Amino acid sequence: MGAKMAGGGKGRYELGQNADINVTPFVDVMLVLLIVFMVSAPMATVAIKIDLPPAQAPKDPTDKKPTFISVRRGGEVYVIAQTDTQKVDLSGLGAVLNVKLGANATTQSVLVRADRDVRYREFMAVVNQLQKDGFYKVGLISENLG
Repeated sequence: MGAKMAGGGKGRYELGQNADINVTPFVDVMLVLLIVFMVSAPMATVAIKIDLPPAQAPKDPTDKKPTFISVRRGGEVYVIAQTDTQKVDLSGLGAVLNVKLGANATTQSVLVRADRDVRYREFMAVVNQLQKDGFYKVGLISENLG
């Protein structure tokens, strides 16, 4: 809002109403708020210093090495459990795993790895046989040789 100048003669230059917004008070308020937030922000992040011990996973006394099934070219299948390696026929794979893994064999995980030259059909025959025998926790191993 503006004001008119005094003296309203006919020949004089008349000023009309000024409709521009005065932004100076707005900028002053924003600067004050900025300073208030800058001062109060470090106070909101006060923390209590605690010296925590390092986290360690509990050791499982029943922790044993995983059971591997290795597939070689030509369909040769080997079961490697603990330190024992045994060549098995594909049809007898489930029975050998049940003996090696003991009670609750089908709830334990089995890791399958194959040679580079093994055909996909031979590899999938082993995985399908495991599924038929009730072994659903099957992990596939890929080794990076360099």
